[in-house]
Amino acid sequence: MTGPTDRNRLDEEASPYLQQHADNPVNWQPWDDAALSAARENDRPIFLSIGYSACHWCHVMEEESFADEEVARLLNEQFVPIKVDREERPDLDSLYITVCQQVRGQAGWPLSAFLTPEGEPFYVGTYFPKEPKRGQPGFLQLLQDVAAAWNDPAERPDLEDRADQWAAAARGELEDVPDQPGEVPGDEFLGSAAGDVLRSADRQHGGFGRGQKFPQPGRVHLLLRAWDRDGREEYREVATETLDAMADRGLYDHLGGGFHRYCTDREWVVPHFEKMLYDQAEITRAFLAGYQVTGEQRYADRVTETLEFVRRELQHPDGGFYSTLDARSEWDGEQEEGAFYVWTPEQVDAAVEDDTDADLFRARYGVTEAGNFEGDTVLTVSASVDDLAAEFDLPTDEMAERLERAETQALAHREGWPRPARDEKVLAGWNGLMVSAFAEAGLVLDSSYAEVAADALAFVRQRLWDADTGTLHRRWKDGDVTADAYLEDYAFLARGALHTYEATGDVEHLAFALELARAIERDFWDPERETLYFTPASGEDLVARPQEVTDASTPSSTGVAVETLDALSGFTSDEAFAAIAERVVETHAERLESNPVQHAALTLAADALAVGRLELTVAADALPDAWRETLAARYLPLRLLSVRPPTEDGLEPWLDALGLEEAPPVWAGREARDGEPTVYACRSRVCSPPQNSLVEALDWEP
Repeated sequence: MTGPTDRNRLDEEASPYLQQHADNPVNWQPWDDAALSAARENDRPIFLSIGYSACHWCHVMEEESFADEEVARLLNEQFVPIKVDREERPDLDSLYITVCQQVRGQAGWPLSAFLTPEGEPFYVGTYFPKEPKRGQPGFLQLLQDVAAAWNDPAERPDLEDRADQWAAAARGELEDVPDQPGEVPGDEFLGSAAGDVLRSADRQHGGFGRGQKFPQPGRVHLLLRAWDRDGREEYREVATETLDAMADRGLYDHLGGGFHRYCTDREWVVPHFEKMLYDQAEITRAFLAGYQVTGEQRYADRVTETLEFVRRELQHPDGGFYSTLDARSEWDGEQEEGAFYVWTPEQVDAAVEDDTDADLFRARYGVTEAGNFEGDTVLTVSASVDDLAAEFDLPTDEMAERLERAETQALAHREGWPRPARDEKVLAGWNGLMVSAFAEAGLVLDSSYAEVAADALAFVRQRLWDADTGTLHRRWKDGDVTADAYLEDYAFLARGALHTYEATGDVEHLAFALELARAIERDFWDPERETLYFTPASGEDLVARPQEVTDASTPSSTGVAVETLDALSGFTSDEAFAAIAERVVETHAERLESNPVQHAALTLAADALAVGRLELTVAADALPDAWRETLAARYLPLRLLSVRPPTEDGLEPWLDALGLEEAPPVWAGREARDGEPTVYACRSRVCSPPQNSLVEALDWEP
């Protein structure tokens, strides 16, 4: 008789990442009760491998080790091998990535961890080659050494002691809160935080730091808000230098639109080529803010091109958004990273019909025989249109037309190349981020984008929201739904629903945002420790119950939750949301003040608490078109837009939709005046007289 761990069980999983490993000779298990029980009953250590479908080095480790019979034999005989998709189980990822960071000083994917049967880690790392290479231990030898130590009565106590120590350290980092809370930082804190961001800026190449370049959209928002507050031009300069680098260099796909994950070099030339939904969302919102601050049309163009890429390549026919495009595609029987995106001069000549157009394309995007990535060229903007027009002695208009024609032909040619794989998981939280981006674009660029946001919100609500219990599920794929969602799912989706209400004026979206916020209060708020946890109180009992206070590849779920609860507090009849937001910031005040750069989302939320929002309540049947244009043209980082019916009688159905008996503060007594659309503007908790002109309301000074 065979047990559940005597075969590879990943063919039963919906995750594309887990499915990629379903044919491995390793007897991979999902993280479930059967696998964990087998480890305890057989007294075997767990080998935990965490990755995701678009992870390049995850693929490499699979090909080198997990597809290898010798490695598989050792794993199957001596361990319970468990494979986890970090995008489905961010709680597990947060726990063990934290340990790896503490122990190794760095962490990433694939994450490789050896655990006791109780789940406590005693050895951690990332990618291991099968045989020793470039100072890295070989995975095969590592398996032999760990198994020997575990089975040696003299050595095992040391492993178990280490596991106890590392588990305690993880709890201290992820779970504990200070003994005494601080105070909400004052309105001067934003400038101090922006100053810290400046000190990390790369003024030569844009972005932050002197090594690999990550997008860091939260830092861009922080700088632009600080510039708006005190006018220090250096804040705006660093923000736009960063946007320029992302717009012009290798992070951006200059033909198909959309942004890659990050760049491996300081100059933003060579990216890791995977395209993640969350990057499209958060980088797009940073470019929308940059467009409103500067009026630079090319920033708006990057937004439009990226949103069209998302609609074309990452959207389910019914409205939701898929998760990722892989970094690799198959060429000549081999999986090659970036092959879909890089060019040679010969490929340009084959794609572009006119010889002069081909010359212009190569000059514009730096395509050379030497290349900039393993003999090929990652496209970067290497010459301006004006400079090319002068070099080729062509009128600027004709130059632009020729380049557009060449780009169209190159894109059409590329469509025939082997495409990267797509991970078609629909994740609630990541969809919430993308919903926010489309909703914001609906206010700033074109109202049709708000309809896309509403469709995506409806998709997630229909498939992942249980209205009877008020709970959210994290993942949907082909009708298969995973278990409970995490704080990021509730917070990102609630913010997206609120933004969609702002863009459309449809109270249904506001009602959904409030439902999600109430679930955050019920399931993630700990009133004794005065913090928000990443996992629900009823969730699986892990080594530690994590919080997510720092920003990573996505903004801090705690920061977004605080921001959203604070924004929604004016739509409720009690002070619960506002109180939670304030208590959480007080709990983490010392952490914020010591390192605001790593906590950009929570820093921005704390600033909103400190200075108050720009509340714009519009009493009208709909937001007037001229007012929409005014909002599109102005950078208003703390704006909270609320459209309500013009009369109190018309408000009754809205209150029913929200489950309220009386008008909330943001609507109470705010009817239309003189039969005309009327705006009530409150800035820094001081309100203007009712105005029939949005421009006058925005320009009013208390």
